Amino acid sequence: MATPPDRIPPERVSLPLLVTGLCVALPVSLACGAGIGASGLSWGEVLHHLWAGLTGGVIGPDEVSSYTIVWELRFPRSVLAAVVGAGLAAVGVAVQAMVRNALADPFVLGISSGAAVGANAVLIFGAFGALGVWALSTAAFLSALLAMVLVYTIARTPRGLTPLRLVLTGTAMYYGFSAVTTFMVFAAERGEAARSAMMWLLGSLGGATWSSVPIAAVVVLCGLAHLGWSARRLNTLAMGDETAAALGVDAGRLRKELFLVSAAVTGAVVAVSGAIGFVGLMVPHAARMLVGADHRRLLAVAPLAGAVLLIWVDILSRVVLAPAELPVGVLTAAIGVPCFVLLMRRRTYTFGGV
Repeated sequence: MATPPDRIPPERVSLPLLVTGLCVALPVSLACGAGIGASGLSWGEVLHHLWAGLTGGVIGPDEVSSYTIVWELRFPRSVLAAVVGAGLAAVGVAVQAMVRNALADPFVLGISSGAAVGANAVLIFGAFGALGVWALSTAAFLSALLAMVLVYTIARTPRGLTPLRLVLTGTAMYYGFSAVTTFMVFAAERGEAARSAMMWLLGSLGGATWSSVPIAAVVVLCGLAHLGWSARRLNTLAMGDETAAALGVDAGRLRKELFLVSAAVTGAVVAVSGAIGFVGLMVPHAARMLVGADHRRLLAVAPLAGAVLLIWVDILSRVVLAPAELPVGVLTAAIGVPCFVLLMRRRTYTFGGV
């Protein structure tokens, strides 16, 4: 494949310095996620319990309660927040390149609203009850895959997947699935079931357990690996299909690959966290401001930034109205809207980082 012309703007800050800073911030944020909460645990206790959990150390009988809070409740929640944040940010980068639209995010494909149908079927009507604790994640992921097939089937033409048809189809399916989930919430006979459904629709990590981490983590890591391997092709795709073809990149085939990867990652993270908005829209743009539009640099920064951001948003969701808990999606929107408005008002910023 030919090397794309040097049309990618230079990085604004040192990439190694930024990545190093984010790599340091990530474990620190994970530790803070395990230590900050309503119960008054000292940092010595928190670090002791984290070390015991990581190394298989012995916990005394008087420490079981605090150990459970740190290792079984808070820490898997922070780890899952990192996985979900990294996945949404990386998919945001990919989707914006795939459809060449600055306003695109992982939910523009309609996958998240499709997952919501399956999740609400479990929360409101008790579907998949035989699967026990796996019912919610399984139903959400299966309905996300069904939504993916539906969107792909409708958007596909003899010429392949075009950006406009993909955006329009995803948007139409989003509103269609949202109408179904709204009807299900209103049809709920139990108020608590409707409340749980609304919490899930707004995004929540309150149900995180160690069992919910591995599958989401594996899917996100595989997606990151594929996107990293495709970074140079993403650079050419962002320049337009004709330029990509001239440089030896099959735009239609690449867009199909990106659609499958984006849908799989989105379905996996939405299945365990609900619909958390703005991370996949805001983080890629912020990363472009820092390191430019080269997808090799973007995909090194955006997942780490998304992971750190969502950990701290989840911490805020637990402490702002403690002991009550806010949906994570409410805070990401509260933070994302003003940040995005300020970003768009910067005269020097356009999509692509110029």
